[in-house]
Amino acid sequence: MAKAQTRAPKKSGAIPFKTILTRAETRRVFCAGFAWSVIEAKWQGFEDAFLNFHPAKLTFQPDDYWDGLLKDARIVRNGAKISSVRENAALVQAIAKEHGSFGKFLANWPSSDEIGLLDLLAKRGSRLGGNTGQMFLRFVGWDGFVTSQDVVACLRDAGLDIASEVKSKGDLAKVQAQFNAWAEETGLPYVHLSRICAMSIGENRMP
Repeated sequence: MAKAQTRAPKKSGAIPFKTILTRAETRRVFCAGFAWSVIEAKWQGFEDAFLNFHPAKLTFQPDDYWDGLLKDARIVRNGAKISSVRENAALVQAIAKEHGSFGKFLANWPSSDEIGLLDLLAKRGSRLGGNTGQMFLRFVGWDGFVTSQDVVACLRDAGLDIASEVKSKGDLAKVQAQFNAWAEETGLPYVHLSRICAMSIGENRMP
């Protein structure tokens, strides 16, 4: 009698995490500066045009493929943002090669140094700085804060000396230090603290 197979069957519907990352990066980059509803309405076209966001396939494509996307009506034809998809797919591949997987890389990066992670994404990725990088991390489930309008208003109301728009490294360091202190005091995840902040003040309660 043949020996029974003990390996679990492969899930036919499973989506590789690297694909999820590339998709999330692209969605956040294209939503920045555009009405989200426009991007959402075209999203199936993005999926088709960008080969369902498989980073290995995207990084393998020749220049002619990327040039053709500039004329592709299925997507928003912004040259810089289209180029960012190529660069960020390469980033996902590179980080995965360096750390075993991008998921392990994110899991091992401490929430107490979100500003360090954001700096890395901004330097090694394309158009992943500022709020775009923060929203990308939130979208993929990484535990961190988002400096939305209401979060910043909450921090300022609590006495933190930062600008109304947090952009400088100095202000980001102050925000990080405050969230670190709250996390140590309460034991709550950073994403919970960020959402509590957002919902405690103002009208635009974006977490």
